[in-house]
Amino acid sequence: MGDADITLRHIARRRPEDLARAFVPGGRAVEVLGWVDTQVTKLERRLDKALHLRVEGEPRVLHVEFCFALRRDVPDLVFEYLGFLFSALRAEGAGEPVPPIESVAVVLSGRRRRLPAVGKRRTAWPGRRFSGTHFRIDAVYQRTVGELRARGSVLWLVFAPLARDASVAAMREVIADIAAGASTHEERAELFTAFLIMATIDPWGHNLQKELVTMVEDKEEGLLRRTPIIGEMIIEAEQRGEQRGKQRGKEEAVVELLGRLFARRVGRRPTTEEEGSILARARVLGPGEVEDALLDLEGDALVRWLAEPLRAS
Repeated sequence: MGDADITLRHIARRRPEDLARAFVPGGRAVEVLGWVDTQVTKLERRLDKALHLRVEGEPRVLHVEFCFALRRDVPDLVFEYLGFLFSALRAEGAGEPVPPIESVAVVLSGRRRRLPAVGKRRTAWPGRRFSGTHFRIDAVYQRTVGELRARGSVLWLVFAPLARDASVAAMREVIADIAAGASTHEERAELFTAFLIMATIDPWGHNLQKELVTMVEDKEEGLLRRTPIIGEMIIEAEQRGEQRGKQRGKEEAVVELLGRLFARRVGRRPTTEEEGSILARARVLGPGEVEDALLDLEGDALVRWLAEPLRAS
Protein backbone atom coordinates (compact mmCIF):
# COMPACT_ATOMS: atom_id res chain seq x y z
CA MET A 1 0.00 0.00 0.00
CA GLY A 2 2.98 2.28 -0.15
CA ASP A 3 2.55 5.62 1.63
CA ALA A 4 -0.79 4.61 3.20
CA ASP A 5 0.60 1.51 4.93
CA ILE A 6 3.74 3.29 6.16
CA THR A 7 1.79 6.30 7.45
CA LEU A 8 -0.89 4.23 9.20
CA ARG A 9 1.67 2.00 10.87
CA HIS A 10 3.55 5.05 12.08
CA ILE A 11 0.55 6.77 13.68
CA ALA A 12 -0.65 3.44 15.14
CA ARG A 13 2.68 3.10 16.93
CA ARG A 14 2.04 6.47 18.57
CA ARG A 15 -1.39 5.41 19.89
CA PRO A 16 -1.37 1.64 20.46
CA GLU A 17 -3.97 1.87 23.24
CA ASP A 18 -6.45 3.51 20.88
CA LEU A 19 -5.75 0.85 18.26
CA ALA A 20 -6.28 -1.98 20.75
CA ARG A 21 -9.43 -0.62 22.39
CA ALA A 22 -11.31 -0.68 19.08
CA PHE A 23 -10.92 -4.46 18.91
CA VAL A 24 -11.26 -5.50 22.55
CA PRO A 25 -14.85 -6.32 23.59
CA GLY A 26 -16.48 -3.31 25.23
CA GLY A 27 -16.05 -2.79 28.92
CA ARG A 28 -13.10 -5.13 29.36
CA ALA A 29 -9.97 -3.78 31.01
CA VAL A 30 -7.07 -3.70 28.53
CA GLU A 31 -3.41 -2.91 29.12
CA VAL A 32 -0.93 -2.46 26.27
CA LEU A 33 2.44 -4.01 27.10
CA GLY A 34 4.21 -3.10 23.85
CA TRP A 35 4.88 -4.20 20.30
CA VAL A 36 6.16 -7.69 19.58
CA ASP A 37 9.95 -7.36 19.42
CA THR A 38 11.94 -10.57 19.02
CA GLN A 39 14.82 -11.96 16.98
CA VAL A 40 12.28 -13.12 14.40
CA THR A 41 11.34 -9.51 13.65
CA LYS A 42 14.78 -9.04 12.13
CA LEU A 43 13.84 -11.62 9.51
CA GLU A 44 10.20 -10.57 9.12
CA ARG A 45 10.01 -6.85 9.96
CA ARG A 46 6.24 -6.67 9.47
CA LEU A 47 5.90 -8.23 12.94
CA ASP A 48 5.76 -4.71 14.35
CA LYS A 49 2.04 -4.91 13.52
CA ALA A 50 1.45 -7.11 16.60
CA LEU A 51 0.79 -5.85 20.13
CA HIS A 52 1.26 -7.58 23.47
CA LEU A 53 -1.84 -6.94 25.61
CA ARG A 54 -3.42 -7.92 28.90
CA VAL A 55 -7.19 -8.21 28.68
CA GLU A 56 -8.82 -8.61 32.07
CA GLY A 57 -5.37 -9.56 33.33
CA GLU A 58 -4.86 -12.35 30.77
CA PRO A 59 -2.11 -12.22 28.07
CA ARG A 60 -3.32 -11.61 24.54
CA VAL A 61 -1.73 -10.62 21.22
CA LEU A 62 -3.42 -8.37 18.65
CA HIS A 63 -2.27 -8.41 15.02
CA VAL A 64 -3.60 -5.61 12.79
CA GLU A 65 -3.12 -5.63 9.02
CA PHE A 66 -4.00 -2.51 7.00
CA CYS A 67 -5.32 -3.54 3.56
CA PHE A 68 -6.10 -1.29 0.61
CA ALA A 69 -8.76 -3.83 -0.40
CA LEU A 70 -9.80 -7.33 0.65
CA ARG A 71 -7.94 -9.01 -2.20
CA ARG A 72 -8.02 -12.76 -2.69
CA ASP A 73 -4.51 -13.09 -1.30
CA VAL A 74 -5.25 -11.34 2.03
CA PRO A 75 -6.22 -14.60 3.82
CA ASP A 76 -2.95 -16.16 2.58
CA LEU A 77 -0.95 -13.18 3.86
CA VAL A 78 -2.66 -13.31 7.26
CA PHE A 79 -2.02 -17.04 7.57
CA GLU A 80 1.62 -16.61 6.53
CA TYR A 81 2.08 -13.77 8.97
CA LEU A 82 0.63 -15.80 11.83
CA GLY A 83 3.27 -18.46 11.21
CA PHE A 84 6.03 -15.88 11.69
CA LEU A 85 4.23 -14.38 14.67
CA PHE A 86 3.65 -17.73 16.41
CA SER A 87 7.32 -18.61 15.93
CA ALA A 88 8.36 -15.25 17.37
CA LEU A 89 6.13 -15.59 20.41
CA ARG A 90 7.18 -19.18 21.02
CA ALA A 91 10.87 -18.23 20.89
CA GLU A 92 10.25 -15.23 23.12
CA GLY A 93 8.24 -17.21 25.66
CA ALA A 94 11.00 -19.62 26.72
CA GLY A 95 8.68 -22.54 27.30
CA GLU A 96 5.59 -20.51 28.27
CA PRO A 97 2.34 -21.08 26.33
CA VAL A 98 1.88 -18.81 23.32
CA PRO A 99 -0.85 -16.24 24.15
CA PRO A 100 -4.10 -16.29 22.15
CA ILE A 101 -3.77 -14.23 18.96
CA GLU A 102 -6.47 -12.11 17.34
CA SER A 103 -5.93 -10.97 13.73
CA VAL A 104 -7.80 -8.02 12.22
CA ALA A 105 -7.72 -6.83 8.60
CA VAL A 106 -8.55 -3.10 8.47
CA VAL A 107 -9.86 -2.60 4.93
CA LEU A 108 -9.75 0.83 3.28
CA SER A 109 -11.71 0.30 0.05
CA GLY A 110 -13.63 -2.25 -1.98
CA ARG A 111 -17.11 -3.24 -3.02
CA ARG A 112 -20.17 -1.28 -1.91
CA ARG A 113 -21.96 -4.37 -0.61
CA ARG A 114 -21.14 -5.17 3.02
CA LEU A 115 -18.00 -7.18 3.56
CA PRO A 116 -18.23 -10.15 5.94
CA ALA A 117 -17.22 -9.60 9.54
CA VAL A 118 -14.91 -12.62 9.51
CA GLY A 119 -12.47 -13.98 6.93
CA LYS A 120 -10.78 -17.36 6.85
CA ARG A 121 -7.94 -19.32 5.29
CA ARG A 122 -8.72 -23.01 5.15
CA THR A 123 -5.81 -25.46 4.98
CA ALA A 124 -7.64 -28.77 5.59
CA TRP A 125 -8.40 -31.34 2.91
CA PRO A 126 -11.82 -31.04 1.25
CA GLY A 127 -14.43 -32.85 3.29
CA ARG A 128 -12.42 -32.66 6.53
CA ARG A 129 -13.19 -30.48 9.54
CA PHE A 130 -11.94 -26.92 9.31
CA SER A 131 -8.34 -26.19 10.08
CA GLY A 132 -6.50 -23.00 9.23
CA THR A 133 -7.24 -19.54 10.61
CA HIS A 134 -10.08 -17.06 10.99
CA PHE A 135 -9.55 -13.30 11.16
CA ARG A 136 -11.76 -10.30 11.78
CA ILE A 137 -12.54 -7.83 9.00
CA ASP A 138 -12.94 -4.16 9.90
CA ALA A 139 -14.12 -2.42 6.74
CA VAL A 140 -13.56 1.15 7.94
CA TYR A 141 -14.63 2.57 4.57
CA GLN A 142 -18.11 1.10 5.09
CA ARG A 143 -18.56 2.88 8.40
CA THR A 144 -20.07 6.31 8.99
CA VAL A 145 -18.23 9.34 10.32
CA GLY A 146 -20.26 8.95 13.52
CA GLU A 147 -19.14 5.34 13.96
CA LEU A 148 -15.50 6.30 13.56
CA ARG A 149 -15.93 9.24 15.93
CA ALA A 150 -17.53 6.91 18.50
CA ARG A 151 -14.22 5.03 18.79
CA GLY A 152 -13.07 8.02 20.79
CA SER A 153 -9.64 8.68 19.31
CA VAL A 154 -8.02 10.94 16.75
CA LEU A 155 -6.34 7.76 15.44
CA TRP A 156 -9.65 6.66 13.93
CA LEU A 157 -10.60 10.15 12.74
CA VAL A 158 -7.90 9.94 10.05
CA PHE A 159 -10.12 7.33 8.34
CA ALA A 160 -13.08 9.73 8.15
CA PRO A 161 -12.51 10.65 4.45
CA LEU A 162 -13.20 6.97 3.67
CA ALA A 163 -16.59 6.97 5.40
CA ARG A 164 -19.63 6.38 3.26
CA ASP A 165 -21.23 9.63 4.48
CA ALA A 166 -18.12 11.82 4.36
CA SER A 167 -18.98 15.43 3.46
CA VAL A 168 -17.29 18.82 3.49
CA ALA A 169 -19.20 19.86 6.62
CA ALA A 170 -18.40 16.65 8.48
CA MET A 171 -14.72 16.79 7.48
CA ARG A 172 -14.43 20.36 8.73
CA GLU A 173 -15.49 19.14 12.19
CA VAL A 174 -13.10 16.19 11.98
CA ILE A 175 -10.19 18.47 11.07
CA ALA A 176 -10.96 20.62 14.11
CA ASP A 177 -11.08 17.51 16.33
CA ILE A 178 -7.74 16.25 15.02
CA ALA A 179 -6.12 19.64 15.60
CA ALA A 180 -7.47 19.71 19.17
CA GLY A 181 -6.76 16.06 19.97
CA ALA A 182 -3.17 15.70 18.75
CA SER A 183 -0.70 15.67 21.63
CA THR A 184 2.17 17.42 19.80
CA HIS A 185 2.83 19.53 16.72
CA GLU A 186 4.64 16.58 15.13
CA GLU A 187 1.77 14.19 15.78
CA ARG A 188 -0.72 16.69 14.37
CA ALA A 189 1.30 16.85 11.14
CA GLU A 190 1.41 13.04 10.92
CA LEU A 191 -2.33 12.71 11.58
CA PHE A 192 -3.20 15.26 8.90
CA THR A 193 -0.82 13.56 6.46
CA ALA A 194 -2.60 10.24 7.05
CA PHE A 195 -5.99 11.99 6.79
CA LEU A 196 -5.13 13.40 3.35
CA ILE A 197 -3.66 10.10 2.14
CA MET A 198 -6.98 8.45 3.05
CA ALA A 199 -8.76 11.13 0.99
CA THR A 200 -6.81 10.05 -2.11
CA ILE A 201 -8.30 6.54 -1.84
CA ASP A 202 -11.88 7.89 -2.11
CA PRO A 203 -13.79 4.56 -2.20
CA TRP A 204 -17.21 6.24 -2.53
CA GLY A 205 -16.30 8.86 -5.13
CA HIS A 206 -16.82 11.83 -2.79
CA ASN A 207 -14.00 13.71 -4.57
CA LEU A 208 -13.11 15.78 -1.49
CA GLN A 209 -9.33 15.70 -1.71
CA LYS A 210 -8.69 19.24 -2.99
CA GLU A 211 -11.15 20.77 -0.53
CA LEU A 212 -9.63 18.83 2.36
CA VAL A 213 -6.11 19.95 1.45
CA THR A 214 -7.31 23.56 1.44
CA MET A 215 -9.11 23.14 4.78
CA VAL A 216 -6.07 21.56 6.45
CA GLU A 217 -3.75 24.21 5.07
CA ASP A 218 -6.11 26.98 6.24
CA LYS A 219 -6.34 25.40 9.68
CA GLU A 220 -2.64 24.76 10.10
CA GLU A 221 -1.16 27.72 8.22
CA GLY A 222 1.09 25.81 5.84
CA LEU A 223 1.85 22.90 8.15
CA LEU A 224 1.75 20.36 5.33
CA ARG A 225 4.12 22.36 3.16
CA ARG A 226 6.59 22.30 6.05
CA THR A 227 6.22 18.52 6.58
CA PRO A 228 5.95 16.81 3.17
CA ILE A 229 4.89 13.19 2.90
CA ILE A 230 8.01 11.04 3.04
CA GLY A 231 6.93 8.95 0.08
CA GLU A 232 6.72 12.07 -2.07
CA MET A 233 10.24 12.99 -0.99
CA ILE A 234 11.48 9.66 -2.31
CA ILE A 235 9.71 10.15 -5.64
CA GLU A 236 11.08 13.67 -5.87
CA ALA A 237 14.57 12.38 -5.17
CA GLU A 238 14.31 9.74 -7.88
CA GLN A 239 13.01 12.26 -10.40
CA ARG A 240 15.82 14.65 -9.57
CA GLY A 241 18.33 11.88 -10.15
CA GLU A 242 16.74 10.96 -13.48
CA GLN A 243 16.93 14.57 -14.61
CA ARG A 244 20.64 14.52 -13.91
CA GLY A 245 20.79 11.59 -16.29
CA LYS A 246 23.05 9.47 -14.11
CA GLN A 247 22.32 6.60 -11.77
CA ARG A 248 24.84 8.03 -9.36
CA GLY A 249 22.95 11.29 -9.16
CA LYS A 250 19.70 9.45 -8.57
CA GLU A 251 21.20 7.41 -5.75
CA GLU A 252 22.79 10.48 -4.17
CA ALA A 253 19.43 12.24 -4.14
CA VAL A 254 17.72 9.25 -2.51
CA VAL A 255 20.47 8.97 0.11
CA GLU A 256 20.26 12.70 0.78
CA LEU A 257 16.58 12.53 1.64
CA LEU A 258 16.86 9.25 3.55
CA GLY A 259 19.78 10.81 5.41
CA ARG A 260 17.59 13.72 6.42
CA LEU A 261 15.03 11.28 7.80
CA PHE A 262 17.83 9.43 9.65
CA ALA A 263 18.90 12.74 11.21
CA ARG A 264 15.36 13.38 12.46
CA ARG A 265 15.22 9.94 14.11
CA VAL A 266 18.75 9.79 15.56
CA GLY A 267 19.53 13.47 16.13
CA ARG A 268 22.63 13.65 13.90
CA ARG A 269 23.66 13.17 10.29
CA PRO A 270 24.65 9.64 9.29
CA THR A 271 28.34 8.77 9.14
CA THR A 272 30.00 7.82 5.86
CA GLU A 273 29.61 4.14 6.76
CA GLU A 274 25.93 4.63 7.62
CA GLU A 275 25.31 6.48 4.35
CA GLY A 276 26.92 3.56 2.52
CA SER A 277 24.63 1.15 4.38
CA ILE A 278 21.57 3.25 3.53
CA LEU A 279 22.52 3.24 -0.15
CA ALA A 280 23.24 -0.51 -0.19
CA ARG A 281 19.90 -1.27 1.42
CA ALA A 282 18.07 1.07 -0.96
CA ARG A 283 19.64 -0.80 -3.91
CA VAL A 284 18.83 -4.28 -2.58
CA LEU A 285 15.61 -3.76 -0.60
CA GLY A 286 14.28 -0.66 -2.35
CA PRO A 287 13.97 2.90 -0.96
CA GLY A 288 10.53 2.12 0.47
CA GLU A 289 11.85 -0.66 2.72
CA VAL A 290 14.63 1.59 4.02
CA GLU A 291 12.14 4.42 4.55
CA ASP A 292 9.95 1.97 6.49
CA ALA A 293 12.84 1.11 8.82
CA LEU A 294 13.74 4.76 9.30
CA LEU A 295 10.17 5.50 10.36
CA ASP A 296 9.67 2.45 12.57
CA LEU A 297 12.97 1.93 14.40
CA GLU A 298 14.05 4.08 17.31
CA GLY A 299 17.49 5.75 17.34
CA ASP A 300 19.75 3.02 18.76
CA ALA A 301 17.80 0.23 17.03
CA LEU A 302 18.11 2.07 13.72
CA VAL A 303 21.88 2.43 14.10
CA ARG A 304 22.16 -1.30 14.91
CA TRP A 305 20.02 -2.21 11.89
CA LEU A 306 22.30 -0.26 9.55
CA ALA A 307 25.35 -1.98 11.07
CA GLU A 308 23.97 -5.51 10.55
CA PRO A 309 25.01 -7.58 7.51
CA LEU A 310 22.67 -6.91 4.61
CA ARG A 311 20.24 -9.67 3.67
CA ALA A 312 18.10 -9.45 0.57
CA SER A 313 14.39 -9.88 1.28
